[in-house]
Amino acid sequence: MVLQTLYPAWTDAFVRAAAAGTATAGPLPQMPALRNGPASDSLIDEDRRNRPATDVLIVGGRGFIGRHLAIALTAAGHRVAIPGRDDIDLVRDSAASLAGKLKGQAVVINAAGLVRGRGADSLEAVHAEGTRRLVRAACAVGVPRLIHISALGASPDGPTEYQRTKGLAEVALAGAGGLDWCVLRPSVVIGRGGASTELLSTLAALPWPPRIGPGSWRVQPVVVGDLAELVVRLVAAEGPLPRRIDVTGPEAMTTDTLTAMLRGWLGLAPRRFLPVPEPFLAAAATIVGRLSNGPLNREVLAMLKAGNTADPAPFAAVLGRWPTSVSQALARQPATDADRLQARLHFVRPLLRNSLALLWIVTGLLSFGLYPLAESRTLLGQIGLTGMPADAALFGGAALDLGLGLLLLAGWRPVAVGSAMLAAMAVFTTIAVGLPAVQWLHPFAPLLKNLPIAAAILAMMAMEA
Repeated sequence: MVLQTLYPAWTDAFVRAAAAGTATAGPLPQMPALRNGPASDSLIDEDRRNRPATDVLIVGGRGFIGRHLAIALTAAGHRVAIPGRDDIDLVRDSAASLAGKLKGQAVVINAAGLVRGRGADSLEAVHAEGTRRLVRAACAVGVPRLIHISALGASPDGPTEYQRTKGLAEVALAGAGGLDWCVLRPSVVIGRGGASTELLSTLAALPWPPRIGPGSWRVQPVVVGDLAELVVRLVAAEGPLPRRIDVTGPEAMTTDTLTAMLRGWLGLAPRRFLPVPEPFLAAAATIVGRLSNGPLNREVLAMLKAGNTADPAPFAAVLGRWPTSVSQALARQPATDADRLQARLHFVRPLLRNSLALLWIVTGLLSFGLYPLAESRTLLGQIGLTGMPADAALFGGAALDLGLGLLLLAGWRPVAVGSAMLAAMAVFTTIAVGLPAVQWLHPFAPLLKNLPIAAAILAMMAMEA
């Protein structure tokens, strides 16, 4: 993920202070007159002066939002811990193990979340049951404060599973006696490394940007730096926290407007939007949702269609200023060549991985008998393999091809599988040196094709690393 970290200037002040060894946390300030843009360095210095560091544990600290929270909290002088296995700790750890990780922490932040579930790591398991287990463990060891990252529109009876499981997590917090908790409900979060921003930038970079739905669906994106600043203030706040805060940007906009904004940020000329009928968009979201964990699936479309906006005033009151607009944040961080390359390769990555997987699977099936076995044995005979050795090579190679293809299709350690594919190709090509020259000089180049295929595997490994 290479989308720009859209932190406002206050983070730079924190980083400078942390490097000098002076960064400490401060309480929520007395609310000044709300202003636009990031907080000034002088206000931050005043807020953090003579404040002790706080022990903070972030569940989900390796995700997009969690990483930014960890950076901001560390820069503010807090001691940040991240569980070794991240959000799966909520699902798979024993109650005693989970409680042991929380013991001694002054603040726990739950930033664990999924766009879609896979196997045991379902939305219900991570969002709902995982949060219940986290709350029970926090209460058991006496954690005084918990900040939970939810989502705008979360409700136990929401229209999508994502919203329902997020809503059930909030219900778990509501029943936590003795725990000072706060739920943050962000809209679409914009920032480098964010899956939503990467997808929208990818759509914006296409020759004809597709229109998401009718183009009138409304979102109210919030910059990730503003969310991180809010959490820094809540961690250091004195007194009870507000129970729920809708975290949005200062203005609602259509998906067309946001896509056009990102296209301009990428330095691309404006283009007319390509209308995409809603049934076709839903079908594409279903297919993509099955093939990847990205932010494009039917549930995300349903949430966009319903609208993702809220009043920013309560958020601004706690933040002490008006949230940063997306246009301001993008202007502070111009796009680089890496941003443009990432936007153009977003759809290439799964296409490359799955097409290579299909090639290996089909090759394995053909070698098992879909291609005449007699001709395969004749070919092996040309390099001196006959009888049992030939069958062992034929069916062993077929099993290897089929197994590697299935592993890659399942997304299991693509870099390791790619390395095994390259090794198998190298062995096969070395053996094939003994084949007649026609195998190399044939117009269809059956063996020379190994060179671009090897290059494709290397490209896949680089994108999956």
